[in-house]
Amino acid sequence: MNLLEGLTPELVVFVLAGAVCIVGALGVVLNANPVHAALSLVATLFGVAVLFLAQEANFLAAVQIIVYAGAIVVLFLFVLMLLGVDRAEDLSIDALGRGQRVAAGIVGLGILALPLLALASTGGEATGARPPTTAPNAIDKTTPDINQLGESLFTTYLLAFELTSVLLVIAVVGAVVLARKVKRADYVEDPLVPTVSEAPR
Repeated sequence: MNLLEGLTPELVVFVLAGAVCIVGALGVVLNANPVHAALSLVATLFGVAVLFLAQEANFLAAVQIIVYAGAIVVLFLFVLMLLGVDRAEDLSIDALGRGQRVAAGIVGLGILALPLLALASTGGEATGARPPTTAPNAIDKTTPDINQLGESLFTTYLLAFELTSVLLVIAVVGAVVLARKVKRADYVEDPLVPTVSEAPR
């Protein structure tokens, strides 16, 4: 009974949304089918949106659903199905070499170390700190947050915003180029054209 008395609505929402995020993230990593992995990513994004709502970050929650779950994942699914890779791949045929696995592990540890070092440099107060009134990122209480965010995004950080959009386009084009490798089994041989072994010598 004491355990139930300690449960608050905020705690229940946090636990449920966190569980959805963890299960969805595991589905992204463990699913061999790319379509199932993309759908698991949608579940993770919805769980993150609920966590944003719990923190009263309504704008971030809306952007999370509209932009990421509604556009980016749909683009992933479109590219996957357009290229015909919406099926499980047999990794034993073209498995990664040992050097690639080691390089991937080093890169993964480096990516993990970056946010940890950033958090350590702030003394554990990366979120929730209020900037001084004279700071450039101070929030003007007389102006809506969305207006301030839009003005900052399209003026001060316009170059970074445009570079990010170009990077996303390059990533999609690169994925298309890498996935369009024609396999030997996909070649259609013309019975009227002799093959190399049948050609007269």
